[in-house]
Amino acid sequence: MSMPQITYETAGGEYLPGTCNIGRAEIARRRRAGFVGIGAAAALAAGLLLVGAPGATRWLVALPLAGGAVGLLQARFRFCAAFGLAGIRNFGALGNLERVEDAEARRADRAKAIAIFLVAGVLGLAGAALLAVLPV
Repeated sequence: MSMPQITYETAGGEYLPGTCNIGRAEIARRRRAGFVGIGAAAALAAGLLLVGAPGATRWLVALPLAGGAVGLLQARFRFCAAFGLAGIRNFGALGNLERVEDAEARRADRAKAIAIFLVAGVLGLAGAALLAVLPV
């Protein structure tokens, strides 16, 4: 038997514990950050390939690639991982944070945040592994 989903109406959106903790402005911010991270990873990868960097050095691409993945995953899931860990949410203007008071909701948010960071880390490492094995 599944538990009913608890929702909370907020200014500008609907908070769903472990599912959605940010509104449009925050989603747009994370999407932009994701594209910047992916762009930085692509530029770094191109630079490393151009200078003939050894495979071990190319693993550095994992960092901006994972960072970009975090941003894009957060935008896709409408969920800020850092907010989830901190027990806050925002459906209004940027910087207009609300505290998540319910302990069970905070647990669900932490679990979602950890999942986002883990998936982003795997994506960053997988991309770096592919780059590391490319011939120069």
